[in-house]
Amino acid sequence: DNCGRINPEEIEEYIGTGGYQALGIALKEKKPEDIIKIVKDSGLKGRGGAGFPTGLKWSFAAQEKESPKYVICNGDEGEPGTFKDRLIMEGDPHKILEGMALCAYGIGANIGYIYIRGEYQLSIQRLEKAIKEAEKLVLLGKNIFDTDFDFEVKIKIGAGSYVCGEETALLNSMEGFRGEPRLKPPFPAKSGFLSKPTNLNNVETLANIPPIILNGAEWFRKFGTEDSPGTKVYTILGHINRPGLIEVPMGITLREIVYD
Repeated sequence: DNCGRINPEEIEEYIGTGGYQALGIALKEKKPEDIIKIVKDSGLKGRGGAGFPTGLKWSFAAQEKESPKYVICNGDEGEPGTFKDRLIMEGDPHKILEGMALCAYGIGANIGYIYIRGEYQLSIQRLEKAIKEAEKLVLLGKNIFDTDFDFEVKIKIGAGSYVCGEETALLNSMEGFRGEPRLKPPFPAKSGFLSKPTNLNNVETLANIPPIILNGAEWFRKFGTEDSPGTKVYTILGHINRPGLIEVPMGITLREIVYD
């Protein structure tokens, strides 16, 4: 909801909207398992297409004892004509970083990667700047919010292969192999990046996390349907009344999107 409303290259503007408050509250007032419970209770489902319950997915990685663990943001938006993730990366990069940090705290990870398709040059530039700004204010890096929680984020650039949007193909690409899907099981939560426990989420999924932690699960469930709470960002193109990007509650009909 910050896209187009704040300057994405100024961290102070994100902080002015309540940015990084959720992370501060989580680190100072909540346990990792509390974060996962809130996300579970919110009913948030993956916004990358599969619709898997996000909190449940996080719990799988949290249960693993092996370390290090990794958090990966999937910004490899390969569907032709789709650019909703690009909008979020370009318009609200700090919300993605905060969402990744909250995920990392919940599952016990200290390293994160954002995998972005190489064509998204502005997304790459803005996220790189956002990472540096957050590190400067110790909102990423060592001892975040004067706690013992450390979390660093790096960017990996993809070569544009459509199949790398699939999470295990993405992992292969990150490791320098051909971008093709792996056999499952094992799932990434057990054996992901570099064969370590890994949680992967879509850009839009992670952008939902800070407001959920800040406002609570019940607040999030006010939007959408009982089975699929929240909102969804859609790319609308073609011969319709209002082409572009829209954010609407889950459960809206295709007719409403196209004709209204």
